[in-house]
Amino acid sequence: MKKWKTLHSDYLYKTPYGNLRTDQCLLPNGMTINDYHVMEYDDWVNGVVLTKDGKLVLVEQYRQGGGDFFLEIPGGKMEKDESFEEGILREVREETGYASSARPVLLGNYMVNPAAQNNRLHIYLIREAVKTAEQNLDPTEDIAIHLIDIDQLDDLIRAHRVRISFFTAAACAMARPFINR
Repeated sequence: MKKWKTLHSDYLYKTPYGNLRTDQCLLPNGMTINDYHVMEYDDWVNGVVLTKDGKLVLVEQYRQGGGDFFLEIPGGKMEKDESFEEGILREVREETGYASSARPVLLGNYMVNPAAQNNRLHIYLIREAVKTAEQNLDPTEDIAIHLIDIDQLDDLIRAHRVRISFFTAAACAMARPFINR
């Protein structure tokens, strides 16, 4: 197998939320694709957050792309000059008011949708979290906090209350070996 060759790129738009680029690509078989679209986003972080008493901290918010409210683990995009650990601790603190003195455990970093996006998702487990502050939300955020028993997660997934596959369902599955220790 060989990589595609990018012959030319143009930006259809650039915004603080992400960019849309269109590439002209030459495939190894000689075929040319004139308008392959790539969404450029900053990397982001998500965290499976467990409280000292073993509750899973989930957030619920409206997602415009999905046109509905979604129950998910907290997280967001990275800020300039911030490490991934700093980013997840900041996002959890801002969205939920929870913090932990335990160092976050990196569960992995993954391409979100490499067919059309360039960013990575860095997933962490945060244990021993306690509520230390009120939420400090961005003007575009309206977030409800839910504390659930970790044993309820599978039921929420089966009942389609948790519908974001990689961000929440898969991240919690990756955290299970650490949770059950």
